[in-house]
Amino acid sequence: MTARINNETDLAGMRAAGRAASSVLEMIGEHVQPGITTDELNQICHDYIVDELDCIPAPLNYGGGGGQMPFPKSICTSVNHVVCHGIPSPSKKLKNGDAINIDITVIKDGYHGDTSKMFFAGEASVMAKRLSKITQECMYKGIEQVRPGARLGDIGYAIQRHAENNHFSVVREFCGHGIAKVFHDDPQVLHYGRPGTGVVLEEGMSFTIEPMINAGKRQIKILPDQWTAVTKDHKLSAQWEHTLMVTADGFEIFTLRAEENFG
Repeated sequence: MTARINNETDLAGMRAAGRAASSVLEMIGEHVQPGITTDELNQICHDYIVDELDCIPAPLNYGGGGGQMPFPKSICTSVNHVVCHGIPSPSKKLKNGDAINIDITVIKDGYHGDTSKMFFAGEASVMAKRLSKITQECMYKGIEQVRPGARLGDIGYAIQRHAENNHFSVVREFCGHGIAKVFHDDPQVLHYGRPGTGVVLEEGMSFTIEPMINAGKRQIKILPDQWTAVTKDHKLSAQWEHTLMVTADGFEIFTLRAEENFG
């Protein structure tokens, strides 16, 4: 099954979940400072999601089985060379110049809103800022391909071309995904590919676009905690993510933040 928005109830539910998720990223930015731990960021977000938004943090206790432990925290905090799924920790204190991706997924009235953003603790390096900027542009260029009749390969190609034209690489082990009442659903939205290939987009399809772009080589490895993915060469990685839907003439982004001039 492909994730779909089938009626006005679904549409209202996804809009509300998307607004809730984006509001967490808007709230947490002022707290991303040198000296704070990723576990403290997790707790601030958890309390806001549960107490202020009356939502459920979808990552908490997600997954597991087959020998893997469920994800133990409410958000993902991926610092510097961590590609994705970084587990917040009381021992991980942000230093001046650290780049961190904060990935939020909330469940509101059964619907999921999934989004992430790059933040900097203090003054980041020129490379970190450039990688973050290009990665956000990659996401936007992928989103711009979304309309009925386009193909998933068009999205991946636009992202891959922009990343590689800027001498960065695209992580291939993770991808965007269908999302609505199910956290991870079909289709799989690759961030690389060939135009004119893959599933044809249809009005009502709902999915994420969430490119992970590396400053060095694309290869990654998974740490012994079975969740945290890092670059093999220990060079920086960045990610941005939005949840969106295919509309009759283009797209609607459910997780757009007030600061963004896009869409």
